Amino acid sequence: MPHRALPLARVLLVVPLVAACAQQGDFGRPAPTAWNSLIDAAGTIAAHERGEPASLFPFTEDERALRDRAWRFLMPARERSAFDAALDNLTRARVLPASWRLSDPAAYYEAITGVPFRSAISRYRRLSDDLVADGRLIPAFAEMAARVVRADLTRLQSLPFITTLDDRDVRSAAMRVAENRCLIAWVRLETGARSASYRYALEHLLVAAPEEEAIATERSLAFLDSRRHLLDPLLPPDAEMRCGLVPPEPGPVVLVRKG
Repeated sequence: MPHRALPLARVLLVVPLVAACAQQGDFGRPAPTAWNSLIDAAGTIAAHERGEPASLFPFTEDERALRDRAWRFLMPARERSAFDAALDNLTRARVLPASWRLSDPAAYYEAITGVPFRSAISRYRRLSDDLVADGRLIPAFAEMAARVVRADLTRLQSLPFITTLDDRDVRSAAMRVAENRCLIAWVRLETGARSASYRYALEHLLVAAPEEEAIATERSLAFLDSRRHLLDPLLPPDAEMRCGLVPPEPGPVVLVRKG
Protein backbone atom coordinates (compact mmCIF):
# COMPACT_ATOMS: atom_id res chain seq x y z
CA MET A 1 0.00 0.00 0.00
CA PRO A 2 1.42 3.43 -0.90
CA HIS A 3 2.60 5.53 2.00
CA ARG A 4 0.11 8.34 1.23
CA ALA A 5 -2.79 5.89 1.48
CA LEU A 6 -1.97 4.82 5.04
CA PRO A 7 -3.60 7.76 6.89
CA LEU A 8 -6.91 7.26 5.05
CA ALA A 9 -6.78 3.51 5.65
CA ARG A 10 -6.30 4.10 9.36
CA VAL A 11 -9.19 6.57 9.38
CA LEU A 12 -11.51 4.07 7.73
CA LEU A 13 -10.57 1.45 10.31
CA VAL A 14 -11.65 3.68 13.18
CA VAL A 15 -14.83 5.03 11.59
CA PRO A 16 -17.06 2.60 13.53
CA LEU A 17 -15.45 3.84 16.75
CA VAL A 18 -15.98 7.52 16.02
CA ALA A 19 -19.51 7.23 14.68
CA ALA A 20 -20.77 8.20 18.11
CA CYS A 21 -18.89 11.50 17.95
CA ALA A 22 -21.25 12.94 15.32
CA GLN A 23 -23.58 14.27 18.01
CA GLN A 24 -25.15 17.71 17.84
CA GLY A 25 -25.56 19.76 20.97
CA ASP A 26 -27.55 22.96 21.46
CA PHE A 27 -27.75 25.83 18.96
CA GLY A 28 -26.25 23.73 16.17
CA ARG A 29 -23.00 23.17 18.06
CA PRO A 30 -21.24 19.83 18.57
CA ALA A 31 -21.94 17.92 21.74
CA PRO A 32 -18.98 18.35 24.15
CA THR A 33 -17.67 14.78 24.01
CA ALA A 34 -14.17 13.38 24.37
CA TRP A 35 -14.43 11.94 20.85
CA ASN A 36 -15.13 15.35 19.32
CA SER A 37 -12.09 16.82 21.08
CA LEU A 38 -9.94 13.90 19.95
CA ILE A 39 -10.80 14.13 16.26
CA ASP A 40 -10.46 17.92 16.29
CA ALA A 41 -6.85 17.49 17.43
CA ALA A 42 -6.30 14.75 14.85
CA GLY A 43 -7.77 17.00 12.16
CA THR A 44 -5.17 19.70 12.79
CA ILE A 45 -2.38 17.16 12.34
CA ALA A 46 -3.95 15.66 9.21
CA ALA A 47 -4.48 19.08 7.64
CA HIS A 48 -0.86 20.00 8.38
CA GLU A 49 0.36 16.83 6.68
CA ARG A 50 -1.70 17.70 3.58
CA GLY A 51 -0.08 21.15 3.45
CA GLU A 52 -3.24 23.01 4.48
CA PRO A 53 -3.15 25.93 6.92
CA ALA A 54 -2.89 24.41 10.38
CA SER A 55 -1.47 26.04 13.50
CA LEU A 56 -0.47 24.32 16.72
CA PHE A 57 -1.32 27.45 18.73
CA PRO A 58 -4.10 26.84 21.26
CA PHE A 59 -7.47 28.25 20.22
CA THR A 60 -8.72 31.45 21.77
CA GLU A 61 -12.21 31.36 23.27
CA ASP A 62 -13.59 33.11 20.18
CA GLU A 63 -11.78 30.73 17.82
CA ARG A 64 -13.21 27.74 19.68
CA ALA A 65 -16.69 29.28 19.64
CA LEU A 66 -16.33 29.95 15.91
CA ARG A 67 -15.57 26.28 15.29
CA ASP A 68 -18.47 25.19 17.48
CA ARG A 69 -20.87 27.42 15.57
CA ALA A 70 -19.53 26.18 12.24
CA TRP A 71 -20.56 22.62 13.15
CA ARG A 72 -24.14 22.80 11.83
CA PHE A 73 -23.13 24.20 8.46
CA LEU A 74 -20.29 21.75 7.88
CA MET A 75 -22.49 18.74 8.57
CA PRO A 76 -25.19 17.72 6.06
CA ALA A 77 -28.74 18.91 6.72
CA ARG A 78 -30.12 15.45 5.99
CA GLU A 79 -30.03 12.30 8.09
CA ARG A 80 -27.38 9.80 7.05
CA SER A 81 -26.19 6.36 8.08
CA ALA A 82 -23.85 6.11 11.06
CA PHE A 83 -20.97 5.36 8.71
CA ASP A 84 -21.66 8.36 6.46
CA ALA A 85 -22.24 10.62 9.47
CA ALA A 86 -18.86 9.58 10.85
CA LEU A 87 -17.15 10.41 7.55
CA ASP A 88 -18.90 13.79 7.49
CA ASN A 89 -17.71 14.52 11.02
CA LEU A 90 -14.16 13.53 10.11
CA THR A 91 -14.39 15.92 7.16
CA ARG A 92 -15.74 18.70 9.37
CA ALA A 93 -12.77 18.16 11.72
CA ARG A 94 -10.35 18.16 8.72
CA VAL A 95 -9.17 14.59 9.30
CA LEU A 96 -10.40 14.08 5.74
CA PRO A 97 -10.04 16.86 3.14
CA ALA A 98 -13.12 18.90 2.29
CA SER A 99 -12.60 18.19 -1.40
CA TRP A 100 -13.52 14.48 -1.14
CA ARG A 101 -17.20 15.25 -0.46
CA LEU A 102 -18.99 16.25 -3.65
CA SER A 103 -21.99 18.58 -3.51
CA ASP A 104 -25.27 16.87 -4.41
CA PRO A 105 -28.25 19.28 -4.49
CA ALA A 106 -30.69 16.37 -4.82
CA ALA A 107 -29.54 14.52 -1.69
CA TYR A 108 -31.63 16.51 0.78
CA TYR A 109 -34.81 16.10 -1.28
CA GLU A 110 -34.19 12.38 -1.63
CA ALA A 111 -33.70 12.12 2.14
CA ILE A 112 -36.94 13.88 3.14
CA THR A 113 -38.98 12.02 0.53
CA GLY A 114 -37.35 8.68 1.28
CA VAL A 115 -38.95 8.37 4.72
CA PRO A 116 -42.69 8.13 5.45
CA PHE A 117 -44.47 11.39 6.30
CA ARG A 118 -48.08 11.85 7.32
CA SER A 119 -48.70 14.15 4.37
CA ALA A 120 -46.95 16.30 1.77
CA ILE A 121 -47.58 19.28 4.07
CA SER A 122 -45.36 17.61 6.66
CA ARG A 123 -42.49 17.57 4.17
CA TYR A 124 -42.96 21.28 3.46
CA ARG A 125 -42.93 21.97 7.19
CA ARG A 126 -39.77 19.92 7.70
CA LEU A 127 -38.12 21.93 4.93
CA SER A 128 -39.29 25.23 6.44
CA ASP A 129 -38.05 24.20 9.88
CA ASP A 130 -34.57 23.45 8.50
CA LEU A 131 -34.47 26.70 6.55
CA VAL A 132 -35.46 28.82 9.54
CA ALA A 133 -33.09 26.98 11.90
CA ASP A 134 -30.16 27.65 9.56
CA GLY A 135 -31.14 31.27 9.06
CA ARG A 136 -31.39 31.94 12.79
CA LEU A 137 -27.90 30.58 13.47
CA ILE A 138 -26.07 32.54 10.79
CA PRO A 139 -26.02 35.99 12.53
CA ALA A 140 -24.34 34.55 15.64
CA PHE A 141 -21.73 32.84 13.48
CA ALA A 142 -21.17 36.01 11.43
CA GLU A 143 -20.75 38.10 14.59
CA MET A 144 -18.23 35.64 16.02
CA ALA A 145 -16.40 35.46 12.68
CA ALA A 146 -16.11 39.25 12.59
CA ARG A 147 -14.58 39.23 16.08
CA VAL A 148 -12.05 36.59 15.03
CA VAL A 149 -11.16 38.52 11.87
CA ARG A 150 -10.54 41.67 13.93
CA ALA A 151 -8.38 39.74 16.40
CA ASP A 152 -6.40 38.24 13.53
CA LEU A 153 -5.75 41.70 12.14
CA THR A 154 -4.36 42.75 15.54
CA ARG A 155 -2.22 39.59 15.56
CA LEU A 156 -0.72 40.34 12.16
CA GLN A 157 -0.15 44.04 12.88
CA SER A 158 1.74 43.20 16.08
CA LEU A 159 4.22 40.78 14.48
CA PRO A 160 6.74 43.38 13.21
CA PHE A 161 6.98 44.98 16.67
CA ILE A 162 7.66 41.83 18.72
CA THR A 163 11.37 41.02 18.63
CA THR A 164 11.29 37.82 20.70
CA LEU A 165 9.39 35.75 18.13
CA ASP A 166 11.20 33.11 16.14
CA ASP A 167 10.29 31.88 12.64
CA ARG A 168 8.15 29.09 14.05
CA ASP A 169 6.03 31.54 16.05
CA VAL A 170 5.54 33.80 13.04
CA ARG A 171 4.59 30.87 10.84
CA SER A 172 2.14 29.52 13.41
CA ALA A 173 0.50 32.94 13.69
CA ALA A 174 0.16 33.20 9.91
CA MET A 175 -1.22 29.66 9.72
CA ARG A 176 -3.85 30.40 12.38
CA VAL A 177 -5.01 33.50 10.48
CA ALA A 178 -5.29 31.50 7.27
CA GLU A 179 -6.99 28.66 9.15
CA ASN A 180 -9.62 30.99 10.59
CA ARG A 181 -10.33 32.68 7.29
CA CYS A 182 -10.61 29.39 5.43
CA LEU A 183 -13.06 28.12 8.04
CA ILE A 184 -15.26 31.17 7.47
CA ALA A 185 -14.95 30.66 3.71
CA TRP A 186 -15.93 27.01 4.10
CA VAL A 187 -19.05 27.92 6.07
CA ARG A 188 -19.95 30.56 3.48
CA LEU A 189 -19.57 27.96 0.74
CA GLU A 190 -21.67 25.41 2.62
CA THR A 191 -24.49 27.85 3.38
CA GLY A 192 -24.74 28.49 -0.35
CA ALA A 193 -24.79 24.76 -1.04
CA ARG A 194 -27.48 24.20 1.60
CA SER A 195 -29.61 26.94 0.08
CA ALA A 196 -29.28 25.27 -3.32
CA SER A 197 -30.31 21.91 -1.82
CA TYR A 198 -33.31 23.46 -0.10
CA ARG A 199 -34.39 25.23 -3.29
CA TYR A 200 -34.09 21.96 -5.23
CA ALA A 201 -36.30 20.26 -2.63
CA LEU A 202 -38.88 23.05 -2.70
CA GLU A 203 -39.10 23.08 -6.49
CA HIS A 204 -39.45 19.31 -6.71
CA LEU A 205 -41.99 19.16 -3.90
CA LEU A 206 -44.02 21.84 -5.68
CA VAL A 207 -44.16 19.73 -8.83
CA ALA A 208 -44.73 16.40 -7.07
CA ALA A 209 -47.24 17.60 -4.47
CA PRO A 210 -48.34 21.24 -4.86
CA GLU A 211 -49.66 22.67 -1.60
CA GLU A 212 -50.33 26.17 -0.30
CA GLU A 213 -47.67 25.43 2.33
CA ALA A 214 -45.11 26.04 -0.43
CA ILE A 215 -45.69 29.80 -0.07
CA ALA A 216 -44.52 29.79 3.54
CA THR A 217 -41.58 27.58 2.60
CA GLU A 218 -40.55 30.02 -0.13
CA ARG A 219 -40.54 32.80 2.47
CA SER A 220 -38.34 30.65 4.72
CA LEU A 221 -35.90 30.19 1.85
CA ALA A 222 -35.80 33.95 1.27
CA PHE A 223 -35.14 34.38 5.01
CA LEU A 224 -32.15 32.02 4.84
CA ASP A 225 -30.71 33.71 1.76
CA SER A 226 -30.98 37.16 3.35
CA ARG A 227 -29.10 35.90 6.41
CA ARG A 228 -26.36 33.97 4.62
CA HIS A 229 -25.24 37.12 2.82
CA LEU A 230 -24.11 38.45 6.21
CA LEU A 231 -20.96 36.39 5.60
CA ASP A 232 -20.04 38.11 2.32
CA PRO A 233 -18.36 41.24 3.78
CA LEU A 234 -16.04 39.17 5.97
CA LEU A 235 -13.89 37.81 3.14
CA PRO A 236 -12.98 38.59 -0.46
CA PRO A 237 -15.22 36.94 -3.10
CA ASP A 238 -12.51 34.48 -4.14
CA ALA A 239 -11.66 33.26 -0.61
CA GLU A 240 -13.13 29.80 -1.27
CA MET A 241 -10.85 29.41 -4.29
CA ARG A 242 -7.79 30.67 -2.40
CA CYS A 243 -8.47 28.12 0.33
CA GLY A 244 -8.71 25.28 -2.18
CA LEU A 245 -12.39 24.65 -1.43
CA VAL A 246 -13.40 25.13 -5.06
CA PRO A 247 -11.32 24.69 -8.21
CA PRO A 248 -9.84 27.85 -9.73
CA GLU A 249 -11.76 29.40 -12.58
CA PRO A 250 -10.28 28.55 -15.99
CA GLY A 251 -8.25 31.33 -17.51
CA PRO A 252 -8.82 32.76 -20.98
CA VAL A 253 -7.82 30.59 -23.90
CA VAL A 254 -4.86 32.04 -25.75
CA LEU A 255 -4.54 31.05 -29.38
CA VAL A 256 -1.01 30.89 -30.71
CA ARG A 257 -0.66 31.44 -34.44
CA LYS A 258 2.02 29.30 -36.01
CA GLY A 259 4.29 30.69 -38.67
